Amino acid sequence: MADIENTPRNAGEPTPGDAPATSLERGAGIIARHLKTLTSSPGVYRMIGAKGEALYIGKAKNLRRRVVNYTRPDRQPERIRRMIAATASVEFITTHTEAEALLLESNLIKQLKPRYNILMRDDKSFPYILLTDDHEWPQLLKHRRARGRPGEYFGPFASAGAVNRTLNALQRVFPLRSCSDAIFSSRTRPCLQYQIKRCAGPCVARITGEAYGEIVGEAHEFLSGRSHRLQQKLSRQMETASQKQEYEAAAVFRDRIRALTEIQAHQDINIRNLGAADVIAAYQDGGQTCIQVFFFRAGQNYGNRTYFPSHARDLPPEEIMQAFIGQFYADKTPPPLVLTSHEVVEIELIQEALGVRAGRKITVSRPRRGVKRKLIDNARDNAREALGRRLSESAAQRKLLEGTAELFGLDSTPKRIEVYDNSHISGSNALGGMIVAGPDGMMKNAYRRFNIKDDIAPGDDYAMMREVLRRRFARALKEDPDRTSGNWPDLVLIDGGPGQLSVAHETLADLGIAELPLVGVSKGPDRNAGRERFHRTGHTPFSLKSNDPVLYFLQRLRDEAHRFAIGGHRARRSRAIGASPLDEVAGVGKTRKRALLNHFGSAAGVSGAGLSDLEKVAGISHTVAKKIYDHFHDD
Repeated sequence: MADIENTPRNAGEPTPGDAPATSLERGAGIIARHLKTLTSSPGVYRMIGAKGEALYIGKAKNLRRRVVNYTRPDRQPERIRRMIAATASVEFITTHTEAEALLLESNLIKQLKPRYNILMRDDKSFPYILLTDDHEWPQLLKHRRARGRPGEYFGPFASAGAVNRTLNALQRVFPLRSCSDAIFSSRTRPCLQYQIKRCAGPCVARITGEAYGEIVGEAHEFLSGRSHRLQQKLSRQMETASQKQEYEAAAVFRDRIRALTEIQAHQDINIRNLGAADVIAAYQDGGQTCIQVFFFRAGQNYGNRTYFPSHARDLPPEEIMQAFIGQFYADKTPPPLVLTSHEVVEIELIQEALGVRAGRKITVSRPRRGVKRKLIDNARDNAREALGRRLSESAAQRKLLEGTAELFGLDSTPKRIEVYDNSHISGSNALGGMIVAGPDGMMKNAYRRFNIKDDIAPGDDYAMMREVLRRRFARALKEDPDRTSGNWPDLVLIDGGPGQLSVAHETLADLGIAELPLVGVSKGPDRNAGRERFHRTGHTPFSLKSNDPVLYFLQRLRDEAHRFAIGGHRARRSRAIGASPLDEVAGVGKTRKRALLNHFGSAAGVSGAGLSDLEKVAGISHTVAKKIYDHFHDD
């Protein structure tokens, strides 16, 4: 990286006496101020809004030549014109090559999520199967997160379920240990995994190192795609054992062959000679795009993932495909071959950038015929069906939102509904939960939990609701007073009756918020589901017919808020149960805490111990003993 530069927030503002400039002219003027000093090197540019948020991130082979286009907004599409009008400053990062700029652009887009870029909405990591190589007796286990542990990684798999199924079958074929090194070293007798023949028992010397190494080699051979040869070998061993009338050994080989067949049956489409490849197909309809990614490793199908990138309605699939590939592989190592359903814009640059990330040659191609074309067609069919389901669900969700707007007399169909609920047991470990729903269903990335402060009287539900709403909307007023970010609700549902609703109105009124629609949802007679009562200030409470779709929708929202709040409360209560007074002592970590508890038997025993007694514990020096003693005897 060479350098970073930016423009002051007030750059491009008209001087006194000038005619008032439109926001579009002002934004173009801010960008134009850079042209005199802007380098012609490759790099990344970032358009910044008035509140410091990233509006758009782009890369360029020649920064000056690329940025000059934004000073002529009349030649830009409407989406870019809106971005220029909102621009308050610009930042630049120069790079050595255009490929480096593309990698940086993809990383920044995933990190900052600019409003006017094409965005990949899924950031979940992928699971792998790891055959470790940092111990005398290797493990076979599921691995997620960074690939920092020595060993061979096989994947990615589309889901944890696919990995678990494969591992479950693999353990019947290759009885390798899955326990941690600490458990392995402390075993004195075989565990249950050995009893059910899922482990060869190396921890208690039930297998020789040579025999264990042979199983490790077989597992590596199978996961590398050479399963046919392995099955032939096992078949020969089964026949030999049978001819020698060693029927128990023959049965073991038979079970291993059956497990191998079961694994392969779960792979669906298997292409022998394909090697490692990702198949990426896009399908567009209704202004939305669905992208399906299928993972093939060693000719075996490891499953697929579905993505719905966020983009302007008029963008072509080729441009969306390029942006998706850049962001998808921003934190993943690409396979040697990437097959796509559409031609990728700047394909040579994409291949170069992916090659830099992988450290080897990467080929991106659009197959026209043959087996690879059939893979693309299959992925595209899956994308079409997934998008059809999404559009159907969106239409149903839209009808429910329209019904909600009509039910509560809202001015327009709500795009964001927030639902609040509290959870506690006799006031202890009290917690408030907020869930959010919109046109695309539950917006789980917007869910929030609020730990209730200790100064509230135990069991005071009104005070809990007051604190949750005050914290939520005081922050909203501070961060987005103009309500332009889309993070303000169009409707707020409160789990409760007139009392909770009154508290909610008072809390918002204290913050100067008077026009936000509020609805209380209370249990009906006998607290039966389906007989809920809806409360609005100034209106008579009412119920809906038990078969009303809007009632089901509102029940689902209320139940989701309850589930979310209860889950947070239980987690907090579990942490509190497992807490120890020793956790609050400075200088006492896990090891020292364990030593103290082993020596004295309990935290109460530690708190009542004398200074000399504390010093007798292994690992507890005089200084640490003094800290512990002073902590419990501060008088």
